Amino acid sequence: MNRPTLSLIAGVCALAAVTGFAALTTPDASGAGAAAAGTATKLPVERTSLVCPTPSMSDLAETAYTSFTPVTKGAGGGGTAQLRAAGTRPGTGAGGKDGAGTDTSGKASGKAGKPVLKGGEPGRPSTGKASGAGSPALVGTADGRFAPGWSVQQTTEVATGSGRGLQGVNCTAPDTDFWFPGASAAPDRTDYVQLTNPDDSTAVVDIELYGKDGALEGKAGEGITVQPRSAEPVLLSTLTAEKPDNVTVRVSVRSGRVGASVQALDDKLGGDWLAASADPAGSLVVPGIPKDATSVRLVVFAPGDADADLKVRLASPSALITPAGNESLAVKAGMTAAVDLGDVMRGEAGSLVLTPADRSVPVVAAVRVVRGKGTRQETAFIPATRPVAARATVADNRAKGTTLSVAAPFGAAEVRVTASAGSGGGAPASKTYTIKAGTTQEVPVPVPSGLKGTYALTVETVSGGPAYASRTLTVPRDGVEAFTVQTLPDDRGTVSVPRARQDLSVLQRSGG
Repeated sequence: MNRPTLSLIAGVCALAAVTGFAALTTPDASGAGAAAAGTATKLPVERTSLVCPTPSMSDLAETAYTSFTPVTKGAGGGGTAQLRAAGTRPGTGAGGKDGAGTDTSGKASGKAGKPVLKGGEPGRPSTGKASGAGSPALVGTADGRFAPGWSVQQTTEVATGSGRGLQGVNCTAPDTDFWFPGASAAPDRTDYVQLTNPDDSTAVVDIELYGKDGALEGKAGEGITVQPRSAEPVLLSTLTAEKPDNVTVRVSVRSGRVGASVQALDDKLGGDWLAASADPAGSLVVPGIPKDATSVRLVVFAPGDADADLKVRLASPSALITPAGNESLAVKAGMTAAVDLGDVMRGEAGSLVLTPADRSVPVVAAVRVVRGKGTRQETAFIPATRPVAARATVADNRAKGTTLSVAAPFGAAEVRVTASAGSGGGAPASKTYTIKAGTTQEVPVPVPSGLKGTYALTVETVSGGPAYASRTLTVPRDGVEAFTVQTLPDDRGTVSVPRARQDLSVLQRSGG
């Protein structure tokens, strides 16, 4: 082979490397990379993965699933959104044979190879149900026009027993690192770390526990194996001989990836899911604490080597205020700090805002919220969350009992709230709100006209910001205001993709 031919091949390889890098490397979806480069464009994602944890171990559990994809401009055509029981693969039945078609019953039976739930058309939710303790964890994928912003809500009602009440969780994207401040190993709590492996290879996971004095002793959380496409519940109290009430759980993955959530069940106070906190940061926002909360407990953990001194403020409907007697919180490095704020809400919805008192030290945080009194108490958890940013969605909203809170702690924000068509019928509705700087507002939800079934709420930042949001769903049952709270972080339905052009000069010879 002569030298010109070799030079041509080398040039073609170089061109492939340049254009391949441009096509496959995507900066952070926050837009920071796009701003720096000045030549990026935002495009809808083409594939989304979600996992839903095993809903309950109670025979009395009734679970509802709601799948929703918002309409996204520029999204590709075709595609599907499907949830399957963990342990099954698309197109296979028992023993690896071809599946026998699609299950359209909407029941989470977990039959091998058949979708438990298929997503409806973008802009309209689809729903499914499951009953009892045998309902499986679910693994889902969406592609094409169903992928951008795909969300699934899992809502379980438990009539009686430990954790009774309403337990809600957004099905999450698989990842490799999770923080859960607010868990407990106390005798009256039964907390499970629910791990779900969506992939065809084994995942190896470490679970670390941190109390008020640092890491808790015990090696049972090291090297936990989660088999391919399966779920593994891990009882927190089996990982340590200590029984602290306020615990931060870290789930880190050595190999593979998992979905992770903590199911917190209390003998007296009901129960709910504790979702992962936003990534460690110097400033955090916990949005939408219900106005009738009778008890609010803030739990914070500092994962680094530096102590954190935090200002604690409450973004009320009128302004940022400092809770009397709880103006600040000192968090030692590697330790969990907890403070009971009591009935700090005093009849007004609000959001906790944590900012550095001096230097910025990354922390994670969550609150435990209790509503009701005596034997009619019920619990929910709200983790610190990312801002709404471009768009965020929460599914499974109902004609009654849905409350949307939006906070703008650092500057005024204008947001647009859209209620989708109902799962059984109805027309979408939309309204725009201005949230004053330093406040939290319970905004009137624009319920779809002619609503039948459940609907999704989508919040978009029109201007200003950042805005933070959460949705409270309340279902009264036997005199108890059973409730659950889900935050609305940005759905990351678009990514910044650098623009690339071919430069044929790389094909030119540089020497004789």
